Amino acid sequence: MEEYTPNIIALEKTIGYSFKNKYYINTALTHSSFANEMKNKKIEVDYNERLEFLGDSVLSIIVSEHIFADNQKFPEGELTRIRATVVCEKTLAKLARGINLGEYLRLGRGEALGGGRDRASILADAFEALLAAIYLDSGNDKEQTAKVLMPLIGPEIQGYVSSGMMIDYKTELQQIIQQADGEKLEYVLVGSRGPDHEKIFDVEARLNSNLIGKGSGHSKRAAEQNAAKEALEYFK
Repeated sequence: MEEYTPNIIALEKTIGYSFKNKYYINTALTHSSFANEMKNKKIEVDYNERLEFLGDSVLSIIVSEHIFADNQKFPEGELTRIRATVVCEKTLAKLARGINLGEYLRLGRGEALGGGRDRASILADAFEALLAAIYLDSGNDKEQTAKVLMPLIGPEIQGYVSSGMMIDYKTELQQIIQQADGEKLEYVLVGSRGPDHEKIFDVEARLNSNLIGKGSGHSKRAAEQNAAKEALEYFK
């Protein structure tokens, strides 16, 4: 029914894909709370849980193929770690916010008033449903779906790989330090900067109180890894 159909033109422009069959996108944007309210009015509306199921698999295979092709030196365990990090609720909700997906969702009144348009679980599920909608609308075209997905999730993958989190520099450095008795290695937080949602931490790696490496990152762990990475260059 048209009165319950969100205006998706702006969303289509944002993602660079125009739906041939609007049923798929309307269903992807429909939360069960909205469908339940419509049911109480004797109106049957499909919602996005089935599409979410399919979208989860589409997302996984596209990301898996990408990281497999682009990181040929990484063993299976590290590839799995990359995928698990980027194919998670937190990342998917971030991607959904990036395309303002919450603005287009059809939510029940209570869910909308309760902040549902910015709830991570709802956004992540809707993002997966959106991918499934593109996949089905394009005739099960994985490449077409990837054209929409990869510009969004690609930077998240690259950022994680580039952060130094894939290689455990701290363990590698510790193994070197342990070859000599009495050496004390520590990581000292020397500062932080930026807003709370994008804070950057600065850490120094110190051996017997002497500076051997500096590192920064969006988490203390990432900053420590980068400090250890620089310290390894010192030893090499």
